[in-house]
Parts: sequence; C-alpha cells; structure tokens
Amino acid sequence: MICFQDNQLELNQSIVTIGAFDGIHRGHQALISQAKAQADRYGVPLVVYTFDPPPKVYFQNQSKLTSLPEKKKFLEELGVSYTVFAPFDQVYASRSVQDFIDELSKINPKEIWIGPGFHFGSGKSGSIEDLTKHFNAFQHPVVTCSKGEVISSTRIRELFRQQKAEQAYYLLGRKSYAITNSH
Repeated sequence: MICFQDNQLELNQSIVTIGAFDGIHRGHQALISQAKAQADRYGVPLVVYTFDPPPKVYFQNQSKLTSLPEKKKFLEELGVSYTVFAPFDQVYASRSVQDFIDELSKINPKEIWIGPGFHFGSGKSGSIEDLTKHFNAFQHPVVTCSKGEVISSTRIRELFRQQKAEQAYYLLGRKSYAITNSH
C-alpha cells in the first residue's frame, strides 16, 4: 500500500472509497471489501481516501479509535492499493464541494463507494448527490450487528466508555484494541 497526502495522487483509473474510517470496524470492512471487489473486477487500484485526524476527533474532541500506523496496517491487510490521508484541520474543512470533486477527478474513479451519512465540503454541504453528478457513486448499506444495531465508531466509543470492551472488540472485528486519545 502506498500512502499520499491529499492532492498528490494521480491515477488513470481507480475505485475509490471515502470516509473517516476511524476504527476500521466491521461496517468499514464491509464497505472497503465491496470497493475492493469492484477494483478487482475492473483490474484497477483501490484507493481509500480518509482523514487524519477523523473529523469527529477534530471537531468534537472524540477519542481516536486507531492511530495512523494502526490504520495503515489495517488498510493494507484489506488489500488497499493506495491511501490518501487528508490532513484534516480548519483549512481542509472549509474546502468547497467542487474543490473535493476536482481532487477526486485526478484519480479518475470508475466508481466511488461511501458509507451511509457521508458528507463532505464546507459545512458538510456535499453529499452522494453531488458525487453522482460527476462519478458513478454508490452508498453501501448500513451494517448491523446480530442484534440489528448499527455498527459505528460512535457506538464503539460508547461501549468503551461503558467498559463493555468485549462488545466493542466484536464490532471492531478484532480480539484486542487500544484507544488512542491523541488529537
């Protein structure tokens, strides 16, 4: 896996999945696996476009579920070809929807895959509708646990806060885990 900062990667074709991917939990794994299957089908590289720190960590001072080295390791294990780590700060967060779309155009996505509720651009003004105006964009369905509850990084953080680590580990799809409290 090769890592880039935002605006540095250029490809002839790719399949792209975009998200914070904090924790790389079972929901993230399902989304990345779907995108990987499409990349394999088309014979093009899989690009994960993610943010460091994740937006909720930056704006809401939430605990970070995965350090950057951990995130890189997990993404590599999932077969990702390239990862773009956008340095998330106030300047990045103020970018326009069009700026983000222009950046994505440089990697020529045949398809873009996002999770439910993904928004981008200043004030979260961009949505899947904006992506579909320029690309073949798809939203992966919500992934739930056996009890029917949505798997999310927010829920995993809450389980850790409630000292229900075993349940959190299950949702993460890993045996053990450490929360990184750095911002």
